[in-house]
Amino acid sequence: MTELAAGSPAHAGRDRSTAIFWTVSILTTILVIGPIAPIILQAFLDQPLYKPEAALTAGNFVRLFTEAGMGRIVLNTLFFAVVTMVVAQLFGSVMAVIVGRTNLPGRKWIGEILIWPLFVSNLVMAFGWFTMYGPSGYITLAVKAGTGLSPWNLYSLTGMSIVAGLSQAPLAYLMCIGAVTKADAQLEDAARSAGASPMKALLSITVPMMRPAMVYSAVLNFVIGIEMLAIPLVFGGPSGIHTVTTFLYDQGINAAVQSDYGIVGAGAVMLLVIVGLLVWLQGRLMKDSGRFVTVRGKASRPSLVDLGKWRWVAFAAVAAYVLFTIVAVFAGIFMRASVSFLTPLVPFWKLLTLANFELIFSQPGYIRAILNSVVISFLGGIIGTACVVLIALVAKRSEFRFRRALEYVALFPRSLPGIIAGLGFFYAVIWVPGLDMIRGTIWILIAAFVVRYIPIGFGAIAPALSQIGEELDRASRISGGDWWTTVTRIVLPLLKPALFSSFALLFIHFFKEYVTAVFLYQPGSEIIGSTMLQLYAQGDNGPVSALATIQVIITALFVFMARRLLGAKIYG
Repeated sequence: MTELAAGSPAHAGRDRSTAIFWTVSILTTILVIGPIAPIILQAFLDQPLYKPEAALTAGNFVRLFTEAGMGRIVLNTLFFAVVTMVVAQLFGSVMAVIVGRTNLPGRKWIGEILIWPLFVSNLVMAFGWFTMYGPSGYITLAVKAGTGLSPWNLYSLTGMSIVAGLSQAPLAYLMCIGAVTKADAQLEDAARSAGASPMKALLSITVPMMRPAMVYSAVLNFVIGIEMLAIPLVFGGPSGIHTVTTFLYDQGINAAVQSDYGIVGAGAVMLLVIVGLLVWLQGRLMKDSGRFVTVRGKASRPSLVDLGKWRWVAFAAVAAYVLFTIVAVFAGIFMRASVSFLTPLVPFWKLLTLANFELIFSQPGYIRAILNSVVISFLGGIIGTACVVLIALVAKRSEFRFRRALEYVALFPRSLPGIIAGLGFFYAVIWVPGLDMIRGTIWILIAAFVVRYIPIGFGAIAPALSQIGEELDRASRISGGDWWTTVTRIVLPLLKPALFSSFALLFIHFFKEYVTAVFLYQPGSEIIGSTMLQLYAQGDNGPVSALATIQVIITALFVFMARRLLGAKIYG
């Protein structure tokens, strides 16, 4: 058979595909690695990296580790992360077993409420907890009035850690609910045939099979605890309790005179290394998860465990958990936004006012923050989905020899904390010539958000891509189509549901994001999260709650429309 001529259509198709492969790979690498490089460089410079006279030094790390109170900050961070993880796993996994595998009354709507906190930021949750359970919180004052005792102290390391754990419990629930509802019923049936009761079969067979989901969510919640900013800032700041993230925030944003770029860079590198090691550990722990697989071709859905007389006792316990840790938190935000001040001593309907919302909609800066958040989320969701689908197609559906490396690069932002991503882009725009033109615009925020959440979109598209048979690709190639023709005319149309899901997930994450933006926004590019932080610093809790309420309402409307109109799959 004669070789194809250099100018033949097939040869041109290969050239086009190769150019696409390399372009996607290079751009992805630049976007992901680019923001990290200036952080590492700044950590080893004695002056801001944009100054020509800056010289290499290791002194920043020496200053960091000898900084007064740094040991305490590191211990605070580890304690906070551990308690966050333990509390989240305890409540999340228990809720998954009860809601997913028992005949609990109202289990369907309880399951829906349990994932509400995933749709909003920890910043919103922190304000809700502060409003209801803070020192002057609505429920706190009600308990004090009734008992004369101070029931809890959220302005302590243990208190704020428990708040963080309860706020992250829905993530553990979501990770574990799939494991308990998709387990092979034959295993439990075998245990029952050996004399085990339904409950004993559940606890001895199915619960241990949750181990991969519990390990994955445990490490994820530990990482989130380390990189969390909102809850340590709201509850730790007033009492002088600092974690690594609040230390970086204070040094980089709230420095009295000038930001200490060197020590911020060194701290950022330390945080990046810790989170990176934890993500690597997560991968190692999940390496043998295949032995826990129970969903096979002939697997059937396990039956629900009858709780008998304990059915309503379990309902009361679960309902109390949902009421006091989720419903009350959201209710606190809505109530505080709608009254002049919130106190259990006066019925809140007697204090109703629209003043907080009128303030928000009377200030151009606040309106701009809302519009910016919507525009960034919408455009970012589209741009992010387009980028992710190209990456996924090259990594999962091509013959590019570096496709595995591309996938690793694309998933690397899993170990990139939001505050590090924002700091990296901040350094990049003041360091790289030409990038200063997008500084202080919504485009730098879109770029930073897209990079940070590439793994989220990839996780929505890659599984759907693997379900499309590769024989379709081969049939297209036999008919003369090159790679680009094949994926655009055959694969992409079949990916529409996954594309909608990716867009919806990215929209939600972009809309609730605030940590990445704290180093990047300027007047004109404010978003809801950054504006809430500013208002909180001023002590304006009413407008803060009004903004949080607006964010929750927009998010709820979007989730409803995404599910009903786009058929998007959002968090399972």
